[in-house]
Amino acid sequence: MSPLITVAELATRMTDSDLVIVDCRHDLANPQAGRAAYELDHIPGAIFLHLDEDLSGPKTGSNGRHPLPDPGWFGARLGMAGIGNDSHVVAYDASGGMYAARLWWMLGWLGHDRVQVLDGGYPAWQGARQHVSDNVQVMEPKKFTPHVRPERRVTAAEVEADLRESSFQVVDARSPDRFRGVGETIDPVGGHIPGAINRFFQDNLAPGGRFKEPQQLQHEWQDVLGAIPPADVVHQCGSGVTACHNLLALAAAGQPGGRLYAGSWSEWCADPARPVAR
Repeated sequence: MSPLITVAELATRMTDSDLVIVDCRHDLANPQAGRAAYELDHIPGAIFLHLDEDLSGPKTGSNGRHPLPDPGWFGARLGMAGIGNDSHVVAYDASGGMYAARLWWMLGWLGHDRVQVLDGGYPAWQGARQHVSDNVQVMEPKKFTPHVRPERRVTAAEVEADLRESSFQVVDARSPDRFRGVGETIDPVGGHIPGAINRFFQDNLAPGGRFKEPQQLQHEWQDVLGAIPPADVVHQCGSGVTACHNLLALAAAGQPGGRLYAGSWSEWCADPARPVAR
């Protein structure tokens, strides 16, 4: 299954009995904006999952701003939302896929591959004059059994060990300024993990908010990685959200296999003993 689905393709599948559409709209500066937007209007039949409340676990002050939830808890949450192991999930947002990609990666982490991100998100759906709804969808609960793929993520300890062993390449999805440690406004420390290279996640998008063509993504990522295989890359960002966008872009380009450092910079910089590069 392709990691991306177009508006036209989704429109033809709206009556599929196994389809579950998930609205992932969010605003880091206003965490309730996504739910408010969903309640105003959304793709018909869509449910809403919140980045902080549903797609993240409890914060301890040292595990980052959006730590991964316990797999068992998250599997139960998915089931209560009407997502089962046989569901075809389509996630969307209004931010070029940056939040929908988080759900896409998390489902893959739990062994569920029938998941796609709507290319262009809600703006593309509206731009195509598709129907919208303000009906808050209530789904029949289903059973979702996680089949965790631990090899899809790395821990802070593994990243620290890599500083000595150089077994993988870290790619930071944040903006170039934040990567350099200039004008940091979200996390208390500016800079990046030593040895990391930068690929701003928004560079995966063409004007209008859709993903670039696979061939162009392949070419651009080749410029970033050189001879490094995508499978030898660990992706991070500020809190493990936009890094998933880079993983999604590589998958769309036919180059899957990278891993996620979910704690990302917000976890890394919470320990003053960890080194910082600028």
